[in-house]
Parts: sequence; structure tokens; C-alpha cells
Amino acid sequence: MAVIRNLRTGAWRVVELITTPVVPADYLDVVAPLRNKDVLRAKVDAVRPETANSVTLVLRPGRGWTKHEPGQYVRLGVDVDGVRLWRSYSITSSPQRSDGRITVTVNAVPDGVVSTHLVRKARRGMILHLDTPTGEFQLCSPRPAKALFVTAGSGITPVMGMLRSALHELSDVVVVHSAGTHEAVVFGAELRTLAAEGRIRLIERHTRADGRLKPADVAELVPDLFERETWACGPNEMVDDLESHWTDAESAHLLRTERFRPTLINSGGGGTVTFAQSGTVVETDGSEPLLDSGESAGVLMPSGCRMGICFSCVLPLREGAVRDLRDGQLTVAEPGDTIPIQTCISAAAGPCTIDG
Repeated sequence: MAVIRNLRTGAWRVVELITTPVVPADYLDVVAPLRNKDVLRAKVDAVRPETANSVTLVLRPGRGWTKHEPGQYVRLGVDVDGVRLWRSYSITSSPQRSDGRITVTVNAVPDGVVSTHLVRKARRGMILHLDTPTGEFQLCSPRPAKALFVTAGSGITPVMGMLRSALHELSDVVVVHSAGTHEAVVFGAELRTLAAEGRIRLIERHTRADGRLKPADVAELVPDLFERETWACGPNEMVDDLESHWTDAESAHLLRTERFRPTLINSGGGGTVTFAQSGTVVETDGSEPLLDSGESAGVLMPSGCRMGICFSCVLPLREGAVRDLRDGQLTVAEPGDTIPIQTCISAAAGPCTIDG
């Protein structure tokens, strides 16, 4: 047996010499892209329409995938016009699926390069790059006696992952969901079926007819809301209002929230951004995060939540000035400095150089 192993090892080394600088493993990755546990990928097994502007992708993760917790999200790396762009999407399936697949549900948003690409062009067999699951927006343990979920738009996606995973462990569930119209409700048929079966109490609000969902509406619709553990996910304005309402009622400890993205201000200005490691130079107008500017130029950059929370996108500012797009605060670096900045919420405020 030792002789056979030595022969196999020797043959592999010969093949490596012949194929250098490309090694045999590189060819195997082309034939079997899910085999490499160190380069996590997923294959699209199916694309299911949800609404006119959303689809669910059924993904088969490759080796190296670890099971998620209900409510978590995953970053997908998508190649669009030769540039790999990373975006985060909530996992909408149970981690206990017998086939090992996961699902993410993507809503096309205005000017959303990746979301529009996936909704319009994703096909069975497409290979996507994958990161490990992350996120703190999860169900508590032990499960609450009474639960409330308040969502709007695609904010229903992490909640659907929770419901599909643990509804059998929840005895009293209210879901308040807001969407533009009846037809625009993602997972509308499934939610309505759960309500008809008595497994949840579903309250739908359609903004075109009812207006934007406000805390006062929730209080009227769910009179015992402060007796419930609550999870809320949706646009920033809605989440901000809910947090203020729960805080004013001294019930902030009962509320868990997740946001789409931070509210960014357009500060004007901009400048030339130099990404030191790659040597890429980009002209910006100061209206978009450095992370987006770099990715659009083909610079591979670390990222995570893309909303200034997880700090996965931090890179050193070597020189120049950047502005925090949330509050306009300036950070300035002199030549030779290494000041850490969050690229997902920072924009150029003049010429600047960052690692990347």
C-alpha cells in the first residue's frame, strides 16, 4: 500500500510540473467547482419566482459550508460584467433541510446591480462564490411564549427563515408585514396559508393603500405588543421609529432589529481614490462608499454586513481624507499614517489612499 501511495504522489508531482504555473487542482476546480473547501462556492440548483421583482435561489453549497442559524445571512460573490461583487442575503431555508441545500430570496432594487442581475439572469447551474453564514438577528433560546415579527419589503426574508425552522416551537406568533401591494408580498401565499391553518396571526399592510407602517399602527393592531419578544427588519426609517417607540416604553430589551443598510448622506466633494495594494485609481464624486467604488473597479475588498456594524470591511487609510456617510464626520490621515476606516460607510472627501 505504501508503494502505491508513493507512486500516486510521484505521478501527481509530475502532473504538477507539466501543468505549471496552473496546478492539477485548478483544473479539478473547473470540472468540480464545489470540491475545494478552502474556496467556498455554491451551484444554483433552481430559480423560483416569488413576485414580479424577486426570486428564490436554491443553492447547493460546496465543501466547507457550515450550517447557519435561522435568521442569519450569507454573502454571495457574483460576477457581473467581469467584476466580482459581493452582497449579503438572508438565508430563507431551514438549516435542517434533508438535501443540504439552502435558499436565499433576492429582491431587485432600483440601481441594484447584483440584485437585478440575479433576479433577471440567474439560471440553474450558475456558480456563485460563498462566504460562511453570519449575523446576530436570531431567535432567542428558550423560545418565547409570545412572539411578534414586524417586517417590511424584503425584511420578511430572515423572518421566513425563522418561521420555516422553528414555528413548531412557537405557540403564539403574530406577523405584521408591510409591502406595496397584495401581489408584492414576498412569500405571500405561504404566509397566508400559515394564517389560514391558525399557525400564525398575519396582519398585512399595503403601503399604496394604507401608507407607511408606523409604531402607532403596530400598537393598534397588536395591543399586547410589549408582552411579546419582537423581531423587526425593514427600511431604516421604520426600524428607527420602532426602536424609539420601544425605548420610550422602557421595553427596548424586548426588541431585536436588523436593517437593510445605513442611511447615507450625500456630502458632495469626492476625489481620487488610490487602492495601494492593487494600484487601482478611481475617480469618485463622494456619493458612494469606498467599498462600492473599489468593487466596481474590480478591487477585491473585504466586507460583511455592508452597514457599518460588523467591521469586516476595515482597511487602513494611508493618506488623505474620507467622510462618514452616516453623519458627515471627517477622518484625515497624514502620509505614513495607518488609520482604520470602515469602507462600507466611508467616501472620499478629497484625494485619498487606502490599502486594497
